[in-house]
Amino acid sequence: MSTVRTFKKDAARVASDLNHRRIIQFNMSKYDAAVCAGKERYDNLKLAKETASSIKDNVMERLPHFLETFEINAINNGTEVRWAENSTDLIEQLSHILQVEETKMLVKSKSMVTEEVELNYHLENIGIKSVETDLGEFIVQEAGEKPYHIVTPAMHKSKQDIADLFHERYQIAKDLTAEELTGFVRNLLRTKFIHADVGITGANFLCANEGVVAVTENEGNALLSASFPKLHIVITGIEKVIPSIEQLPLFWPLLAAHGTGQQLTVYSNLFFGPKKADEIDGPERMIVFLLDNKRSEIYTDKSIQKSLKCIRCGACLNACPVYKNIGGYSYATTYSGPIGSVLSPHFKNFGEYNHLSFASSLCGKCEEVCPVKIPLTNMLLYNRQAAQEYQTVVDRSVNTILYKVLSSRILMNVFGGWIKNNLLTMVRNNTIGKQKKLSPFAAKTFNQQWKKHIKR
Repeated sequence: MSTVRTFKKDAARVASDLNHRRIIQFNMSKYDAAVCAGKERYDNLKLAKETASSIKDNVMERLPHFLETFEINAINNGTEVRWAENSTDLIEQLSHILQVEETKMLVKSKSMVTEEVELNYHLENIGIKSVETDLGEFIVQEAGEKPYHIVTPAMHKSKQDIADLFHERYQIAKDLTAEELTGFVRNLLRTKFIHADVGITGANFLCANEGVVAVTENEGNALLSASFPKLHIVITGIEKVIPSIEQLPLFWPLLAAHGTGQQLTVYSNLFFGPKKADEIDGPERMIVFLLDNKRSEIYTDKSIQKSLKCIRCGACLNACPVYKNIGGYSYATTYSGPIGSVLSPHFKNFGEYNHLSFASSLCGKCEEVCPVKIPLTNMLLYNRQAAQEYQTVVDRSVNTILYKVLSSRILMNVFGGWIKNNLLTMVRNNTIGKQKKLSPFAAKTFNQQWKKHIKR
């Protein structure tokens, strides 16, 4: 089945799943309330967003310079910096390092880039166990699933879903509270941190002038993943760079407010490199992988370049009426929602995934809530225009006919209500689905009825 047909099928199934909708609406309502409170802490949120957007625009204009600056300063800090052109390149380099280190088990904090390259799958193929240490990521890993949402991976699960999962996997009681379930996972993961050979994290920001990796989190698992094992590996996209640590007091609160509604996340980590000779704690070795994976192609396309400004707060997903109805899994890509609909077709095969750019009502809410002011609606329209190249002969013919008919009042009036209603019946299931109904066309057009009214 083609990706577009699979998408339509999955989207229709999820949209009509009332239990799924109940869970998502409940979890989203908690998010909306928290984020509303988080934004109210700002004296001038508009100014903060404009400033952050301006800084990111500057980065986009000089991305190669900032990346080179980060590399030089990170190396001066004792960090090894490696570049990966694509997923295959990264996996090959990483696999070699881990095999040389004789790695058997590693701990990993939440990282969408590692999901992008399907890291866990590839590590399992070479006999290395990768343990997710973020609670949400741990839940979906135990369930044999992928993250549902870029900030809250297990948003689609209720507390009872999680309790049932842990009961099945670890034979614990089904009636544990959320706090007890969290405590169980905490105790389970403590031994993993202690015995892990390697720790892998992502990066929220790369501070160029200092060569520093900045990671913000709520559970402390990223800090433990980076500090307990002897080797700390960072896997991140090249777009995560910012000029300096000096911008973090702006970006960290913006990310927290739009992602979870917090003033600041619980842990704000700065990794300057491996531990120095006079330091007790920290890894003996630190490696940063800078992944391209078609980001350079997006960077050179001025129409969508600014999509790389994204700080992965998830605000556009939570605001999107389409995402709320069809859920994260329907997209069948690492990045979902509005930002995923822009980026994913370019990260993957545009011919197969351009349909995602049509999974939007173009209401503009995503653009309104974006903390770095990415013009998402324009980019979705750009993708839609580019998608015309991949249309079949039948699609092009239908679109041409529709355009000519809908742009001509005379042609629209040629077809009476009976013909229009029959055509609507034929295409209804493929356009609006079986769950909805449209009002029938009147026997006479509005023009005909109006002319008759005037003559009276």
